[in-house]
Amino acid sequence: MHDDANKGPENTELDTSRHFLRQWIEADLAAGKNDGTVVTRFPPEPNGWIHIGHAKAVWVDFGMAALFHGRCHLRMDDTNPSKESEDFVEQLKRDIEWLGYKWDAFFYACDRFEEMWAIAEELIRRGQAYVCELSQEEWKAYRGVPTEPGRPSPWRDRPAEESLALFRRMRAGEIPEGTCCLRAKIDMASPNIHFRDPVIYRIVDLPHYRTGTAWHCYPMYDFAHPIEDALEGVTHSMCTLEFEVHRPLYDWVIDRLAEQGRLVVRDGKTIRPQQREFARLNLTYTVMSKRLLRQLVEEGHVDGWDDPRMPTVAGMRRRGYTPAAIRDLCERTGVSKYKSLTDLALLEWCVRDDLNRVATRRMAVLNPVKLVIDNLPEGAELVAHAPNNPEDPAAGSRELRFTRELWVDRDDFMEVPSKKFHRLTPGNEVRLRGACLFTCTHLVKDASGAVTEIHGTYDPEAVGGNPADGRKVRGTIHWVSAKYAKTAEARLYDRLFTLEDPMSAPSGNFLDALNPESMKTVTAYVEPALLEAKPGEPYQFERVGYFTPDVHASRPGAPVFNRTVTLKDSFKK
Repeated sequence: MHDDANKGPENTELDTSRHFLRQWIEADLAAGKNDGTVVTRFPPEPNGWIHIGHAKAVWVDFGMAALFHGRCHLRMDDTNPSKESEDFVEQLKRDIEWLGYKWDAFFYACDRFEEMWAIAEELIRRGQAYVCELSQEEWKAYRGVPTEPGRPSPWRDRPAEESLALFRRMRAGEIPEGTCCLRAKIDMASPNIHFRDPVIYRIVDLPHYRTGTAWHCYPMYDFAHPIEDALEGVTHSMCTLEFEVHRPLYDWVIDRLAEQGRLVVRDGKTIRPQQREFARLNLTYTVMSKRLLRQLVEEGHVDGWDDPRMPTVAGMRRRGYTPAAIRDLCERTGVSKYKSLTDLALLEWCVRDDLNRVATRRMAVLNPVKLVIDNLPEGAELVAHAPNNPEDPAAGSRELRFTRELWVDRDDFMEVPSKKFHRLTPGNEVRLRGACLFTCTHLVKDASGAVTEIHGTYDPEAVGGNPADGRKVRGTIHWVSAKYAKTAEARLYDRLFTLEDPMSAPSGNFLDALNPESMKTVTAYVEPALLEAKPGEPYQFERVGYFTPDVHASRPGAPVFNRTVTLKDSFKK
């Protein structure tokens, strides 16, 4: 994170021209709060795979802890048993570690269910919570609208003993789901709907992936979250902007914990967690909702959570994106309280910028047409040289066998060239990358008129591609030897949706914005060395794009290459 020298005003939330979260923490440290420590947390629910939006939150939570030499906890907020699993927990851990972060402590929310239960019972005893028997539909009428006060539930003044008895029956599974819940007794006239006697426990008659059938009712996230922060000694709780309206409830729970004497005390100072909110990362041509991502997976529109077209961290890893590129995107988009939409092209630029430094260069032809050098005798071979990475001299160079017949990319040829086309055309001289200068003299076509072979001659005085007389040659194309080339499957991934905002599809169904050409499969001719490529290794197919072997489809000696990103933004808007 950038080092801003200037500190913000006392209310750092009013100044979003700089990193307001950093200003907030700096102000707390200057005031001597929380015994001078900073403890943050990243609390995902293990009901799916984290995506690029979560990666921004990871960057904030772990990054701010590191910046102030503090600690960051990883917590599984597993208070809803319906879709949670240990498999998701392990995937979350893998993704966070791959992003480059390590947590200082690990927690499950469910390990604190007994403590949360005891806190809820104490709220009932103190007259701060009650068991309500209104249905969800009935409650909507009582809750009212923000511009008018709500009406109190008929059960709001229920005696504590009666609520306690019902609450214990809820836990024992004696009361059917949906017939009652535990509500915090707060303020039915609040303009903030979330403050009008919110539900803090509800019956969910499903087994939990860790606690089994021990519980039949579970705490709501808005109740569990501040309790966990408090019991862990978290000092700065950072959430995305949709939780801003929930902050008064967060503070209300923290106040009740203080009354019950449950806040952590360190070195004689009470640790009181505070919550602040920042704008989430949103990308064009992408959906971020876990519900929508799950729909894509379950309905078979993509090949699982780690499909390379998915915005999940695992999908991006499989596609060949790098942790450094994702962190760079987070840095460039910064932290603010303003909702915004980041162009996916910026993420792709960050990926190219990182891969340009680290990717090994190889040549591959994805749309082949044969090129024949008529003045190179049959069986003759020349040696060409090419750098493994021009950005890294230590990577050295490689030898390529240059033969009479080569494969070149059909996209590098035009029989009738456009005005600015300087590659292969009849009569035009081009540079064969690292090998020689070649001039097209004639073509061979099939019965339909399609070009099947490009014939011509090379300049023996310009082996290596540099003419002795210094003449300028504008076009350079890549190639592979027809004799030595190997074949490999290449999957050409593009953006999953055709609309910047898939939710704006005219039909109202985001699935109608799916890009039917988001993946194409081709058979490529590649340098022989590419058959030894390992899954996850980054390669630049020269003049084509960045690729990496797929972790699932690749086999030893038979890699299947995923296109990570093209060399430049070629998406037609």
